[in-house]
Amino acid sequence: MSEQLTSKQVKEYLEFQDKWQWISYFMVPILVLIKTVFITSALYIGVFIFNKSTTTFKKLWEIVINSEFIFLLVPICKIIWFYFFQTEYKLIDIQYFYPLSALNIISYKGLEPWLIYPLQTLNLFELAYVVYLSYQIGNLTKTNADSGLKIVASSYIPALFLWVTIVMFFTLNFS
Repeated sequence: MSEQLTSKQVKEYLEFQDKWQWISYFMVPILVLIKTVFITSALYIGVFIFNKSTTTFKKLWEIVINSEFIFLLVPICKIIWFYFFQTEYKLIDIQYFYPLSALNIISYKGLEPWLIYPLQTLNLFELAYVVYLSYQIGNLTKTNADSGLKIVASSYIPALFLWVTIVMFFTLNFS
């Protein structure tokens, strides 16, 4: 920033950022709530399509909340990776590193910016999330995991694809 702004502007920016930093503490739970409600809504539509209407939104939301804990393994893996294996790194390495993702196989260097997010999203944690959701929805609907997988595949996967497409669109427009 110091190359593009004067020192006074940088100082004002940092003071502004410090002044309003407390808002970020409230935004994280709100964003998690919004994310889980959208995912639950998509799954609830899938449950409705497959005529498993004995399921309530609240029970599905509990499953989604429990499933979100899978994604807590990502920062743990990042910390372990950069602490033990890759001890010399840059900030960009941390930013683009997503454990067990397709981006790590291909490498972000020389890659178009709009391809980074979809390749990060294509990972084993997302697969574990889908499998766990399928299993739990199968239990909830008193069927098997195959039925749960059909519900997840018809509702969550298209919603995820739509979300990734939207992020790619905005990345293309703002880069």
